[in-house]
Amino acid sequence: MSIALVVVDLQRDYFPGGNMELVGVEKAAENARLLLSAFRDKGLTVVHVQHLSARPNATFFLPGTKGAEIHEMVAPIPGESVVTKNYPNSFRDTNLLAVLKATGTDSLVLCGAMSHMCIDATTRAAFDLGFRCIVAEDACATRDLVFQDRTVKAADVHASFMAALSMPYAQVLTAKETMAQIV
Repeated sequence: MSIALVVVDLQRDYFPGGNMELVGVEKAAENARLLLSAFRDKGLTVVHVQHLSARPNATFFLPGTKGAEIHEMVAPIPGESVVTKNYPNSFRDTNLLAVLKATGTDSLVLCGAMSHMCIDATTRAAFDLGFRCIVAEDACATRDLVFQDRTVKAADVHASFMAALSMPYAQVLTAKETMAQIV
């Protein structure tokens, strides 16, 4: 088994002061940083995914802005791949699959943002492409959503999407449980 860590969209716009602040993003980034350290210590593959908005009238992740930069808590180091994307699915119109195939990867640990959007889309796509997936749920963050004049709290959005991914798409674990599995 060859495993890779895929850190999705932990960019400055999602952090305090950014244009799309997420609930609990700093704690999620701390847990992502723990995963990064574990993967780096073991010499395992790490891929960072960076979203750059291509939509007209987009308000965050605008190319060339500070908000689109990967947050310093989880910034890539030399030798780590950075895949840029324009859609929620990190595989769509990117070289992510080629990067993973080049390293012989067959299993992924996914973390980042947003739980209900890019983590969900990327995990489902990875599963469909034949990867064994683990989602480190406490290294993911999201935001409150509104549906039919009802606010759905971020914790409930997150829990719903993690529950939906947990069968059959991924094992949904904490960062510490994930690290215990890759030892």
